[in-house]
Amino acid sequence: MTAFFLSVVHHGLRLSLITACLAAVTLSAEGSKEAFQLLTPERIQALPEAEAKAWTRHLERSQQAFAHQRRLLAQECMAVGLEKPRPAPGQRSEFELDGKPPADFFKKTQSLALAKTIISYQTPSGGWSKAIDYNKGPRQAGTHWTSQSGEGWHYCGTLDNRSSTEQIKFLAGVATHRGDEACRQACLRGLHYLLEAQYPNGGWPQNYPIEAGYHEAITLNDNAMIHALEVLAMVTERHADFSFVDEALRQRCAQAQQRGLDCLLAMQVRIAGRLTVWCAQHDPLSLEPTKARLKEPPSLSGGESAELLKFLMRQGPTTSQVREAIEAGLQWLQAHAVHGLRKTKNRAGKTDYAADAASPEVYWARFYDLKTGEAIFPGAQDGIAYKTYREMAAHNKVGYDYLTTRPAELLGKERERWLKRLAKR
Repeated sequence: MTAFFLSVVHHGLRLSLITACLAAVTLSAEGSKEAFQLLTPERIQALPEAEAKAWTRHLERSQQAFAHQRRLLAQECMAVGLEKPRPAPGQRSEFELDGKPPADFFKKTQSLALAKTIISYQTPSGGWSKAIDYNKGPRQAGTHWTSQSGEGWHYCGTLDNRSSTEQIKFLAGVATHRGDEACRQACLRGLHYLLEAQYPNGGWPQNYPIEAGYHEAITLNDNAMIHALEVLAMVTERHADFSFVDEALRQRCAQAQQRGLDCLLAMQVRIAGRLTVWCAQHDPLSLEPTKARLKEPPSLSGGESAELLKFLMRQGPTTSQVREAIEAGLQWLQAHAVHGLRKTKNRAGKTDYAADAASPEVYWARFYDLKTGEAIFPGAQDGIAYKTYREMAAHNKVGYDYLTTRPAELLGKERERWLKRLAKR
């Protein structure tokens, strides 16, 4: 059995350590000068009665999950004589499957060994953290489930950077092609994690159990919600790697997938009554665009919106509502391409963009102003929304992709593919 399922003697536990591990930690938004909270009691109480009850139950489950995780880790620490938990080994790159691995990949001895390590880092809630160095071997008792624990439990279960969804897919492959029961059970716990983490209105937070601040937002950034929907679609559509999922769970996944699609459509931003695209994160209650870090203001997103549209064009239903959403999104992106820039390198060897009216290069901004639709470049240090990349870079450190070319393929090959799909209806 994995480390976090070890039987622990409850007697003799020091109350101070248990209390410390159970203490609630409110995490402020990274890079923000002040913390903010989206799921406040006041906002929830202002909802219609049925909605308020659903949200209250959801938050209670989240709080119980947090307490359960802290309690288990505290018990482990006491059992192995640790004053405080060891941080999980972290690394810069996240766990990600390379494309669509063949069946032989999952049958390898190395894949089973990796699966055992991944299972050992599955949180008690069923998800995974990000940036865990699985090369260091299985988790040991008293080791945290996240490498970003700090003073709290940061990203201890997240959809950020493909976390949780990628592990679920990997374990499904190993379970199916090796017939491994431990992998099958861990994969099922992962699917239940996705269902439990989903908000009552169909969206997903970045982290679950829920962390305060922008982590509470329905997160489209880095395609977090899309990756959840992709996994649910694989289950619903009876993908071979998920053949072991029973019909009851398959139906629950199908219902969650539909609620997620409905939420996506409801979040598409309307300006002056016309559909546009999406923000990278949306308020969990109002569904309106909301802020995250200083460099991520409420805005319209070029990159995330392109990925959302691609998902809908490939895997969404071909209903009139979806067709309208896709066409409006494509038209908006086509009208908001950024011209007159040439990609180059600055003196430090980092990516830069020089003004060049003759440049054939076409880009889309990661952020567009919600009122004017103009491209903006928010500074990571000062939070100011500059009108040009060069102005922003002159006042801030740049470690972020402010421009993208992703919509180009969407408006070309993907649109042709979409039209062919419609013709086959």
